[in-house]
Amino acid sequence: MLMIVSCLGPPSATRAAGVPRIASINVCTDQLLMILADPEQILGLSPYSRDPARSWDAAKARQFPQLSGAAEDVLVLEPDVVVAGRFTRLATRQLLKDKGLRVVEFDAARSLDDVKKGIRLMGNVTGHPDRASLEIGRLDAAIARARQIAARKPYRVLAVSRRGWVSGGDSLTSSLLANAGLSNAASDLGLKSGGFASLETIVSLKPDFILVSENSGLAEDEGSAILLHPALERFYPAAKRIVIPERLTVCGGPMLSEALDRLASELDRVDH
Repeated sequence: MLMIVSCLGPPSATRAAGVPRIASINVCTDQLLMILADPEQILGLSPYSRDPARSWDAAKARQFPQLSGAAEDVLVLEPDVVVAGRFTRLATRQLLKDKGLRVVEFDAARSLDDVKKGIRLMGNVTGHPDRASLEIGRLDAAIARARQIAARKPYRVLAVSRRGWVSGGDSLTSSLLANAGLSNAASDLGLKSGGFASLETIVSLKPDFILVSENSGLAEDEGSAILLHPALERFYPAAKRIVIPERLTVCGGPMLSEALDRLASELDRVDH
């Protein structure tokens, strides 16, 4: 732990500049923090910060100390602020509060409005609200670009992932589609956040496209095998699959701009 502190240099530098020193214990707050804070403000990131499947900028995360997720790691750093998700382990958050640390908790984003709210909150926490405004502007511009492409035809899209999980109407994926001018075919199932659907149900919904996180043609495990089922491949070959990597949609933040641009390029591809 002493090694972590020594890597950060003297803490007075950022304090003298009037900006807080921050530790993150959630993979989604990691990503907001890396975009909006000065590098010198970041004391450490969550255990999953370097996971390329979950973290939008896993390579950049390697510049910063990786925390274990335990409160002890955070306490030794003496941060001005700890940022966490509301689903981050409750006992850890409570212990940090009990020790007198300021803990700012972020809700899980279920809509692009929630995403903007989270960006603004992190902008205020880091002391860089101007950067937050710029990122929200980038997000709005990406929405406009996606709408321009999607306006060609009102497609119905079904987001399908492991074991047949489909994203419901009250989900970030559904908001992403709606803001682009597309409709979520899962709304016909009456699902709120989402749920599992059988192969027969997925096919019977007859979406124009299915949205998947990858299309490698290989099933890494049993959970992803459904996407390679002959029936699904027959009705939804590569030409009817929109691919947006999971790392672009697992969290609500600036990466949604890239997700929307990816959606627009995928729609352009499948339209031709």
